[in-house]
Amino acid sequence: MSPATKRLLLAGVRRSGRCLSTSSAPSSFSSSQLPKGKRWDAVVIGGGHNGLAAAAYLARAGRSVAVLERRGILGGAAVSESGLVPGFRFSRCSYLLSLLRPTLIRELELERHGLKLLPRSPSSFTPCLDGRYLLLGPDAELNRSEIGKFSKKDAEAYPRYEEQLEKFCKLMDFVIDSPPPELRQLHHASMVDRMKDKVDKSVFWSKLLGIVMQQGQKDMVNFFDLLLSPASKILNNWFEGDVLKATLATDAVIGAMAGVNTPGSGYVLLHHIMGETGGQRGVWAYVEGGMGSVSSAISKAALEAGVQIVTNAEVSQVMVDETTGKVQGVALADGTELHSPVVLSNATPYKTFVDLVPANTLPEEFLCAIRTADYSSATTKINVAVDSLPQFRCCKNINPEGGPEHMGTIHIGSESMEEIDVAYKEATGGVSSTRPVIEMTIPSVLDKTISPPGQHVINLFVQYTPYTLSEGSWQDSTVRRSFAERCFSLIDEYAPGFSSSVIGYDMLTPPDLEREFGLTGGNIFHGAMGLDSLFLMRPAKGWSDYRTPVKGLYLCGSGAHPGGGVMGAPGRNAASVVLDDLKAR
Repeated sequence: MSPATKRLLLAGVRRSGRCLSTSSAPSSFSSSQLPKGKRWDAVVIGGGHNGLAAAAYLARAGRSVAVLERRGILGGAAVSESGLVPGFRFSRCSYLLSLLRPTLIRELELERHGLKLLPRSPSSFTPCLDGRYLLLGPDAELNRSEIGKFSKKDAEAYPRYEEQLEKFCKLMDFVIDSPPPELRQLHHASMVDRMKDKVDKSVFWSKLLGIVMQQGQKDMVNFFDLLLSPASKILNNWFEGDVLKATLATDAVIGAMAGVNTPGSGYVLLHHIMGETGGQRGVWAYVEGGMGSVSSAISKAALEAGVQIVTNAEVSQVMVDETTGKVQGVALADGTELHSPVVLSNATPYKTFVDLVPANTLPEEFLCAIRTADYSSATTKINVAVDSLPQFRCCKNINPEGGPEHMGTIHIGSESMEEIDVAYKEATGGVSSTRPVIEMTIPSVLDKTISPPGQHVINLFVQYTPYTLSEGSWQDSTVRRSFAERCFSLIDEYAPGFSSSVIGYDMLTPPDLEREFGLTGGNIFHGAMGLDSLFLMRPAKGWSDYRTPVKGLYLCGSGAHPGGGVMGAPGRNAASVVLDDLKAR
């Protein structure tokens, strides 16, 4: 981001603070209510949190912006939905918050717009079938005591492990919040623009080098070891206890068609702890009202700045001038056209470039890279309504209102890395895991707005479930019911009676995630987060800075740098690039 653009963004933040109050912000439009013949400064495809963030920043900089959301509800995968089970509100896809950039929360004043975070402590609970359990959280003394039950050596090592990862997170902060310094062919640019481009890249690399130098050679060697190694190698080098290693390993594979022995899975381990809540690194929180409250707060900031948001507006095509190759706007499925020289897509790279951009518009090499990227998924999300809290066999005290074991992420079927590896290998053969790896969360213990009194919402984030089954189909209701019951039965082993407490549930397999939310292959990150798909390689080599081969078309979703998760960085960074380009015209 250039210094001038940064000043413009911040000026927009200050200026918008004197505009409409949140309570008087307008609601979303239908496509028929949009001004006829208006030429927008920018149009955003997709009302997920990144698209809304990009729109908010552009509007705060004085640009006219329209956001087009296919569904009847905003938020993309950061959404809260009621009515699936009467009386309950589910965070249907994403379910925890930590990665949302602190700068975005501050600049868009999300707390003023209703964002309320509910930090979890303890943050992790792993029950064992032999009667033991492991609690972890932000309390260092609790961690020492709990880990010490399994290994005194691990209890001593754990603070050093956390300290090292926190160092690496500080290195990543700068990279995450900056557009990548992509090489550009500037044959037709002025000498001034070419010099500015060189200066901007020099500034990025010099700042990054300064941060690297602060780390020191030993830490940087350890950092690259983390990036390149399997999670199993990293965790085996640090610890000896199976339960602790398995608990930590789930962060390395969650949401990915990868196992603990997959090279590069160590980076995803870092990705899931690089966030913060209330300034405390690695702390994850529930959001009051569900994850849709994140998108709601960002949309209120966008509406306040003048963005017009349209729901039930499916984009059928990005319009491109055949002569100039420049974006002209978008066409909706209902025939409506919105004209703009700038289009930002919050859809996946595949959806954007294969489905929406006209054929024969993109370079074949680029299109091949997009088509062959890894969109595989092994994730199923089951949203469950229950009439009582699960009571775990390993806990002696019964806590009907919720105890420490109910506060954080409950790891089911993760007592060793070998168990995780077996579950993964089954999925690579097209078989949903016999004993799935389940991350259970119970947000209603802290959030009293999402379920009736005495009853609870339970999120089950389940792996591994291949997109295509070797036998049967996810469209078969018998197959679906059988897998859900398999998950409930596994939980019964740790918390007897769980199955009988289920009132109803909503299940989203990889094909469901693709159909309902536009997530290609059901991949929650808009594409794999392997080392070959990050930074200067995301979404494709040579196109990491949100620009695309179509002039005026930008990518602003999780398929762009720095990747997936409810982060907002792709949207914020993309907006800064667009503003730079608009100033240069």
